[in-house]
Amino acid sequence: MKRTVLRAVGVAGAMALGLGLASCASDGGSEGSGGEAAAEDIRVGVAMPTETSERWIADGDAVESQLEEAGYEVDLQFANDDIPTQQQQIEQMITNGADILIVASIDGTALASQLESAADKGIPIIAYDRLINGTEAVDFYVTFDNYQVGVQQAQSLLRGLGYLDENYEDTGLDEEKIIEVFAGSPDDNNTGFFFGGAMDTLAPYLEDGRLTIGSGQDELDQVATLRWDQATAQKRMEDLLTSTYGGGSGQLDGVLSPYDGISRGIITALQNAGYGDTIEDGLPVVSGQDAEIASVSMIDRGVQYATIFKDTRKLATQAVDAASSYASGEEPEANDTDTYDNGTKVVPSFLLESDIVTADDIQELLIDTDYWTEDEIAAGVAE
Repeated sequence: MKRTVLRAVGVAGAMALGLGLASCASDGGSEGSGGEAAAEDIRVGVAMPTETSERWIADGDAVESQLEEAGYEVDLQFANDDIPTQQQQIEQMITNGADILIVASIDGTALASQLESAADKGIPIIAYDRLINGTEAVDFYVTFDNYQVGVQQAQSLLRGLGYLDENYEDTGLDEEKIIEVFAGSPDDNNTGFFFGGAMDTLAPYLEDGRLTIGSGQDELDQVATLRWDQATAQKRMEDLLTSTYGGGSGQLDGVLSPYDGISRGIITALQNAGYGDTIEDGLPVVSGQDAEIASVSMIDRGVQYATIFKDTRKLATQAVDAASSYASGEEPEANDTDTYDNGTKVVPSFLLESDIVTADDIQELLIDTDYWTEDEIAAGVAE
């Protein structure tokens, strides 16, 4: 069914502007007819989870700038990782006349009431990178192939440990090594996909004994990191070092980390315990995700081994394309209509591809594409 999202603005004025056409809805945003609307008459609410991660700042800026470039009015809000704040922000967006919502949720199960209110008003809802669960009130999902991201995290760890070569082919190494595994926030739907992809990839090495998880903690509820918090990850790593590795004297070869902030917490704990300042000095291999500038700089210096690059500019473009489809009274193009079941419906989705970044890939994937500059990587700080 086509969703029509625009409020009545007057036929003559809209035709004179000539900027984007769609069937017009009543003041409540419900389906109807009675005129045409320009892009500048469409208000898009963009709800982002936090400004504590540079990744989400970049996402918010990219979505806002691309929407504004397309002519839309934008209401961008960051919720500081506080669920009630995000709920209130979305309620206010609806009150202020949002025609379309783009939502990166803090907790994918906590927004049902607000989004159902939006759906009742005919407002299309685009879930951004984090699936919204337990409600019919989500129309489309833009994200990366999150299971594959988990596969890539494990592949990068296996390469760093010597089991895979630069082409991610098996090297035949039969040396036994010890690792620990971390996962993301249990209230983020992506966490299960990341963890599933990673553990499925590590499974053959765990089964044949080449890899061992030293603590034995291999279940999601044992290794999850609430809110993807760096300090929480550092504390867990410190506790593991105390309980399993003699405070830092035991063999530990690598750590599966699902996010760069978590990676930096893990690395701090390892360095403080005396494992070395760099991989060359004996620091365990640590994976990551999001190509945050601090971690890219650490990869360049041989401290963190790898990260997964998810180009937020491409994700923002896909979200804007979906919003533009709804603004035109059309359904967005999906390339996956099977995978993302939110417990109430299978949400049509568009999945993007991600890349593994080691020190060998920084120039091609991050500098040549203008994601980061050489000076930013050298400083470890975005300009």
